[in-house]
Amino acid sequence: MNIRDEILKELENHKGDYVSGGQLSKTLSVSRNAIWKAINRLKKDGYDIAAVPNRGYCLSPDNDILSVQSISKYLKHSLDIEVVPVVSSTSTVLKERAAQGAPHGTVLIAKEQTAGRGRMGKQFFSPVGTGIYFSILLRPDIPAAESLFLTTSAAVAVARAIEDVSSRKAGIKWVNDVYIENKKVCGILTEASFNIETNRLDYAVVGIGINICAPEGGFPKEIENIATAVFENQAESVNQSSVLIAHVLNYFFDYYKDFQNQSYVDEYIRRSIIIGKDICVIDGTQKTDALALKIDKNCRLKVRFDNGTEKWIHSGEVSIKLQTSENPM
Repeated sequence: MNIRDEILKELENHKGDYVSGGQLSKTLSVSRNAIWKAINRLKKDGYDIAAVPNRGYCLSPDNDILSVQSISKYLKHSLDIEVVPVVSSTSTVLKERAAQGAPHGTVLIAKEQTAGRGRMGKQFFSPVGTGIYFSILLRPDIPAAESLFLTTSAAVAVARAIEDVSSRKAGIKWVNDVYIENKKVCGILTEASFNIETNRLDYAVVGIGINICAPEGGFPKEIENIATAVFENQAESVNQSSVLIAHVLNYFFDYYKDFQNQSYVDEYIRRSIIIGKDICVIDGTQKTDALALKIDKNCRLKVRFDNGTEKWIHSGEVSIKLQTSENPM
């Protein structure tokens, strides 16, 4: 970590309080002049830092720039985190890095995606300033059939983190979407590489996109009736993105470390917004009406089709059928 990043770490850890130049110089074992130069670089990067003689430097409490340092102070797990301004897709880039040997626990976070992806080849709306977009690289020693647990545990982690930073209740639409008040606030996409001989995962990349606040002018017309955000406006979201990401990662890796016990499954079932609802099961181009009956301990969804037959499904896409005065899902 360079001097600039070390100073930013110290300022983030004392956000809103003054840290003397002498203290920074002693802590980092660098000259006062090096501190001053690094502070100026941070200011040029947009950081609101006050400098007062005999008091030192203070990072404004309202400074809301997403960074490794702003996130790491809330983390309890050791992870390799990188924050970039813009990327095509955090999952696309991280899959490339995984193939090149990037380690387990690598997390790539972007402030904007130009080609964000959802399930079934759908585009994920990922503008700058209104959401957080990140992917997690995992190297679990599990059978391919258990990869569903990565998606479902991530959904519970996101739901809990949203409730930590806001007053809003979060539910889960099987299998991978988090909802607030019948509208989608988060999408999760897990992609994996399998070893054909062992039928176990070589690696998995869990991609998560969360709407923090609505963009100026509202969501695009095609999703304005089905999308929502954690906060009503940008003012409410100040300093919350870093906390939200850290809480998601903390919960997720807690579940991951206890993977065999699947301690989150009961909560995943409890948070379901789909049980008892009329749904449409989407399998490729085929769409079939059904009733969602239950979710089991393997996170499979049991449905009853209109002809009376019942089936357990473990992958694919479902949508909740539009009801009077309700939003489509």
